[in-house]
Amino acid sequence: MSSVNNKLGLIAGNGKFPFLVLDAARAQGYEVVVAAIKEETFPEIESRGAASVHWLSLGELSKLIETFQREGVHRAVMAGQVKHKQIFSSIRPDWRLAKLLLSLTTRNTDSLLGAIAKVLAEEGITLESSTWLLEPLLLKPGVLTRRPPSEQERKNIDYGRSVARQLAQFDIGQTVVIAESACVAVEAMEGTDATIERAGAILRSLHGDASTLSRALTVVKIAKPNQDMRFDVPVIGVKTVEVMHAAGATCLAVDAGKCLLLDGDAIAHAADASSIAIIAE
Repeated sequence: MSSVNNKLGLIAGNGKFPFLVLDAARAQGYEVVVAAIKEETFPEIESRGAASVHWLSLGELSKLIETFQREGVHRAVMAGQVKHKQIFSSIRPDWRLAKLLLSLTTRNTDSLLGAIAKVLAEEGITLESSTWLLEPLLLKPGVLTRRPPSEQERKNIDYGRSVARQLAQFDIGQTVVIAESACVAVEAMEGTDATIERAGAILRSLHGDASTLSRALTVVKIAKPNQDMRFDVPVIGVKTVEVMHAAGATCLAVDAGKCLLLDGDAIAHAADASSIAIIAE
């Protein structure tokens, strides 16, 4: 590789995903230039062996572009969650991001990140698939845990998939939470974990009134119909299992080949310890 094309930009959000990309890129000989988002990225990214780490605010699109251009970065990967609600909170966008936001006809994740990818491309920076270096971590079809879904959980999965696929067309969210073929919660801007927690709280409140609904929740997390693998790829990790256990969820269904497994075997061990079934289809 030449000194130019072995540079890889990493736009790092929160969670472990950026660390996995950074480690995989370094293992393949890339010099990784990290653009770490002040509001999201874990500070440990500083000590992970990147060629350089540049901290910038979520609103600083021009600074992101200038940083990559100065470092000679022509290819980049976006990895890690940026909470959707952060983008529309009190963070002040620079002129370039403000112009981009004003140009959007819809402000969902795909339209926003797609527009950012287009601006980057116009400036000579190609945004690659976020799973490009992590293909082995994409979930393969099958049951990940000792326990497969029960008959009722299977019904919940089938119903949940039909609901989630309809919602995914509008890029509202990727997760629904089901109990006895009733939709308890739908993901919007708050993110998957908060959706699961809300479903648990709803059922606890119902059970105070002797609800006929089972406490056993099934979580269904899907990819969008035309999932853009450059960003917003569904991910699951041990934290997902911990949140499910606390909420009273007993089963998780995801899309095979479109969902990234963050914690390897640890997620299956955590799920088995909580008698949670995980299946990819």
